[in-house]
Amino acid sequence: MSAVEGDAPDCGVLYVARGVGYLDLAVASALSLRAQSPEIAIDVFTDGTPPAGLFDRVHPLPETEIRDKIACMARSRFARTLFLDCDTWVLAPPGDVFDLMERFDLAVAHDVRRASRLIRTGYRVRTPYAFPQFNTGVMVYRRSPAMDAFFDDWAATWTAQGGGRDQPAFRDLLWQGDLRYHVLPPEYNLRRVTVLDAAEPADFVPVIVHSHRLLQHLRLSGAERVHDLARLLTLERAALADEWAQHGRTVPVPEGEDPAARFRASDEGAP
Repeated sequence: MSAVEGDAPDCGVLYVARGVGYLDLAVASALSLRAQSPEIAIDVFTDGTPPAGLFDRVHPLPETEIRDKIACMARSRFARTLFLDCDTWVLAPPGDVFDLMERFDLAVAHDVRRASRLIRTGYRVRTPYAFPQFNTGVMVYRRSPAMDAFFDDWAATWTAQGGGRDQPAFRDLLWQGDLRYHVLPPEYNLRRVTVLDAAEPADFVPVIVHSHRLLQHLRLSGAERVHDLARLLTLERAALADEWAQHGRTVPVPEGEDPAARFRASDEGAP
């Protein structure tokens, strides 16, 4: 797979959005990114028409049997790319992740539900519990022969496993290969936003929120569209309490302010 043609900044952010609903989410995510990093280059691969001026380049989705995300990531025009799923919000400038590409080809965070059978499953390879699947919704990578080969292998292995989730094939390849990669701290792919309720000021600065609850209105009839972090936290706190209740445990449900605001106001310093 080859990158799209044309001059490009060294660093940039990439979205992939098929369908009006996912493009709407990508627009919301890109707006949150622009608020934190106004000058950063942002591209999108889509079959829709985004609002003018938000994205630096709008690319058509390639005609391929490979999963859109894998095919488009391999075609990034940037030398160093931050890929973001559409169901993300950016809470702090993410630019320092590009510096990781001075030493690594790839940076990605672990999946959070590591004790679940779904996340422990590979395609062909069994790995220790301590080597779980990675969440591929937030990834930083650089253009290199090693990374080009990885994308080709990922596409082929995803096809061989019969499609579906891309993470089992991804994990197998990292386990078996010698790609130089770094595991991102969870605040760069904050899947469990309720950890903000318990975090101390010096623990971390939340950078990227990544929640399926942002897209559940596209998957579940009657589900609400979430527009702000306060509402997202309300729903996530209730879901956390419900999940523990199913296991016979009761947990308190915090109320009140958006805890991310405490971190943004902290003098510990943002990334």
